Amino acid sequence: MWKQRLIDTERGTFEVFEKGEGEPLAVTHLYSEYDERGNAFANPFTVHYHVYLINLRGAGHSVAAETDAQYSMEETVLDLEAIRIALGHNKWGIAGHSTGGMLTLKYAVNYPDSLTKIIAGGAAASIAYSADPGSIYCRENPHFQRIIEIMNRIDTPDVPLEERQAISREWNLMSFYSEEKMEAAYKKSNSGKTVGDRLTYFRKVDCKTFDLREQLPSVQLPAFIYSGLHDAQCPHKFGMEIAKLLPNARFMSFERSNHYPFLEEEEEFERFVERTIRT
Repeated sequence: MWKQRLIDTERGTFEVFEKGEGEPLAVTHLYSEYDERGNAFANPFTVHYHVYLINLRGAGHSVAAETDAQYSMEETVLDLEAIRIALGHNKWGIAGHSTGGMLTLKYAVNYPDSLTKIIAGGAAASIAYSADPGSIYCRENPHFQRIIEIMNRIDTPDVPLEERQAISREWNLMSFYSEEKMEAAYKKSNSGKTVGDRLTYFRKVDCKTFDLREQLPSVQLPAFIYSGLHDAQCPHKFGMEIAKLLPNARFMSFERSNHYPFLEEEEEFERFVERTIRT
């Protein structure tokens, strides 16, 4: 189990879960909420790092948002900086998957001197991924209408738990290369439920202007980027684009994965994590 801490910062109190030993590494996702069970993406890093799994503003027992704008990536990076300072780290690494990976890139652009490295996957450098027919978030994708219905339902507070679980499973089914791997993933202890308000702000506001393609070439940090070859959320080519834009990036492709290589190719992902400590 992960150890819970409440961290008082100049921007409010944030709930953080800790595990592992080694250099400090922040892990979070733009709209997920964690608990003592940890998270399938974060778990492999605890073998090599002291991992801080962070509940962002409005998630878990972290400070609530006073305005929706505080859910933005810009404001969230300021919150992460406040947490780093409160923890007493001059620098730390940051790792994120999916929109957590996008947030990682944003942090690197805004505060490169606060970071030792960046680790990101299942992500994109701009909102251009959502216009690609290979993404379920593109209007031309056959799953688009259904995924919009699912996200709208998840954002509805009174949706019964049973329905919420069923539609989350349906969303996941679109994002796994193998249904067998998805079923195995459900048997693992894990946390990371969707925070509806944060998801809504991203997809209705923040994503419309998300584009870091011009800034990333100036980021000199060691970067470890990965992508599933069959990723149906952020197609593989957008992960490759991130790696090409970052001057000091190493890229790893997972040949038998959709959006979740850390669940679909666990041993290969563990080897990827090992490579991130050799900077």
